[in-house]
Amino acid sequence: MTDSTSDAAASGPLTILCVAAHPDDLDFGCAGTTAALTAQGHNVVYCLVTDGQAGGSDNTISRERMAEIRREEQTAAAKVVGVTELHWLGFPDGAVEVTIELRKEISRVIRIVKPDRVVTQSPIRNFERIYGSHPDHIATGEATMCAVYPDSRNEFAHTSLFLEDGLEPHTVPEVWIVGGPDADHFVDITDTFDAKIEALLCHESQMQTPERIPVMMREWGESIAERGGLPTGRLAEGFRKLDTA
Repeated sequence: MTDSTSDAAASGPLTILCVAAHPDDLDFGCAGTTAALTAQGHNVVYCLVTDGQAGGSDNTISRERMAEIRREEQTAAAKVVGVTELHWLGFPDGAVEVTIELRKEISRVIRIVKPDRVVTQSPIRNFERIYGSHPDHIATGEATMCAVYPDSRNEFAHTSLFLEDGLEPHTVPEVWIVGGPDADHFVDITDTFDAKIEALLCHESQMQTPERIPVMMREWGESIAERGGLPTGRLAEGFRKLDTA
């Protein structure tokens, strides 16, 4: 199935929560789609599980400073594609596990944001593209799915969220999975590709060869578009759509 986010446009403004492990994950995975959605008037919110302090290649930078840099870079990248609300959970980069605490904190953000859609990383390892299957990505995807169902909708899960923080349960109607091996929904990002590249290039601390990013992303986007049946020369991002109502 392919679309250009027109399904979202037809139903009125949506609130979409994107949950990922590291700064730059969402820019690699779905920044083109995000740029299209915000241009149509939809509200997109980011939730980052870690600060990305284990990233980069400069060992003269302290890990505390790297976390600060990556927050700054992600905030700038988000702004490029129309996102200004970011939630940072502060879990350790490289050591994300599917714990009750992580499920609770993602559930907290879901109850605060009350999204119509959650976009997150695949909890399934993709053997065709190992770099997309970082253990933090897989754990984040699984914890987010647990937060979508059953945690965030259940008043009696993580009871302090309701009893102490006053956060009402919220049911997420649908989830879009990015980076998995079984995409069934493809969004044409040809018109927002430049914004995706601009967002990615905000992550300077992670770019040893930034000049390769546009070429690599164009090849990637063309490959995904071909799998989705889009015309030759178009670019796409792929998702697995799940009904979670």
